[in-house]
Amino acid sequence: MKQSKPKVKRIDPLEPLKMEIAAELGLLNQIHSNGWHSLSAKEAGKIGGLMTQRRRKKSESQG
Repeated sequence: MKQSKPKVKRIDPLEPLKMEIAAELGLLNQIHSNGWHSLSAKEAGKIGGLMTQRRRKKSESQG
């Protein structure tokens, strides 16, 4: 018998930032209840845009 490797779930290093922004936008309950796929394109885009802004701002302040 061939042993299968246990599946390892990769942790996205940006997940904490994504959750923080979702909470600020009041979307956390929806995400916990229905998952990320339940967000509209506008809501998901808002989260992505804010993540990009914050990451850019952080890298500029470090460099």
